[in-house]
Amino acid sequence: MGAGVALYGFGVAEAQQRENGGESTFTVLVALAVNFGIGVMKAFAGVVTGSAALLAEAAHSVADTFTEGLLLTALRRSGRPADRRHPFGYGKERYFWSLLAAVSIFVSGALFAFIEGFETLAGEDTEQTDAWVGYLVLGLAFAMELVSWTQAVRQVRKDAREDERSFTQYLKVSDDPTVKTVFLEDTAALIGLIIAFAGVGLHDLTGSAVWDGVASLLIGVLLVVVAYVLGRSNKALLIGRQADVRLVREAHATLLAQPEVEAVADLLTMLTGTDQVLLCAKVDFVDTLSAAELERACVRIDAELRAGISELDEIFLEPVPRSDPELRARVLARYGDLARRFGTD
Repeated sequence: MGAGVALYGFGVAEAQQRENGGESTFTVLVALAVNFGIGVMKAFAGVVTGSAALLAEAAHSVADTFTEGLLLTALRRSGRPADRRHPFGYGKERYFWSLLAAVSIFVSGALFAFIEGFETLAGEDTEQTDAWVGYLVLGLAFAMELVSWTQAVRQVRKDAREDERSFTQYLKVSDDPTVKTVFLEDTAALIGLIIAFAGVGLHDLTGSAVWDGVASLLIGVLLVVVAYVLGRSNKALLIGRQADVRLVREAHATLLAQPEVEAVADLLTMLTGTDQVLLCAKVDFVDTLSAAELERACVRIDAELRAGISELDEIFLEPVPRSDPELRARVLARYGDLARRFGTD
């Protein structure tokens, strides 16, 4: 095209109201109710038995309850429509509050578990009392956690099936951190209960509190791992992760299929929220197009992209010459040959 470069941005005049994720909200509410009830029971049992593992598990449930509160905040605030101060909407608030949830797991759960474990190992060997209370509470807690875990698994399977991915693949690439957080929390909770049961049982059998302390430390390690996985995932989303590669390739193919397009020089995408994608394309249009024809083509292409890819929230099309050396250098520096990037390899 000509020497000048014009920018054409075609976003929606008013951002569409996004659903807060009715099923996601239900999943979080189930986890919140379950963890609150379990936390009270574990704290009671920990005080009665004097078990460090049970007290660590009580802290685990408190952390999970606080986490669910943060996730509910994420769901509510991320659904607000775009405005003057935030023209791309508030979708990333879900990632911010989910990141805080990961931090809360570490601060209020893992650290307390480590403190309880080290104090038990360093202190005098104490006799465990009323161990049956601990067994009863741990059994009830396991059954209750299964309710929340089953709901989380059911939703992940449903979402993975709709996305045509396996269970593990969906967890890896999902842009909805709320359900992923609940699933990992509940999985860690079930594993933590088994560890706590082993600690209480071995303490009861051997009379040595060392097993109780070790169990508390293992629960702390478990929570650190979960917090790290969730924190890393949400950090990537907050920084601005590329959209699903299948979406990117579909957008690339749609652009190339247009009669007015000769080549796609660059294609950038970024997740701006759950099921919300910002797309910027640098396109080499046919040189014979007039300014009016170019404008009409941009409007039509924008409409076709939105019709074919529902996740697209904002679309920017920029006419550029594909032979521009500076542009080509930037593209190659970022991810190599564009044709290879959208190929089948």
